[in-house]
Amino acid sequence: MTASSPAQAVDPQMPAILGLYETHLTVSDLQRSIGFYRDILKLELAAVLESRRVAFFWIDDKRTGMLGLWETGSGPLRMRLHIAFRTTLEDVLRSAAALKARGVQPSGFSGEPLDEPVVLGWMPAVSQYFADPDGHSIEFIHVLEDAADPDFGVKPYSQWLLRPRPTA
Repeated sequence: MTASSPAQAVDPQMPAILGLYETHLTVSDLQRSIGFYRDILKLELAAVLESRRVAFFWIDDKRTGMLGLWETGSGPLRMRLHIAFRTTLEDVLRSAAALKARGVQPSGFSGEPLDEPVVLGWMPAVSQYFADPDGHSIEFIHVLEDAADPDFGVKPYSQWLLRPRPTA
């Protein structure tokens, strides 16, 4: 048998995935999007490669995560994508006011204007949604320590606080 025969094949262990490092979005106007992610969301601009029409931002720091923005132009077909930024509960709870102060409308899970975060009961997590200049769905999220409540559905955080709690 040769080293490449099935009987001799080694089944190497797949690396453990520790988290998601980077994601990329397409944008119609790179400079406008740089302004939004740098000035509104306060992400650190890592690099702009003008020749490739791309910008990169650090998420927390360069060891934690990265966001890439790729300019695609103004064609009529656009893809609307979704990303979620993990943050503290306190930051999610105050994010609606911070977004509004910067001219960004906070929204609920389905895109409706909503000035408070929602809770996704099945996780459970508290989330504030909003859109970037290209209509991508952006989310600030914090996973709660509470027990999951799938019957809660997706409702405003204020209703989560008032819900009857399951007894142990």
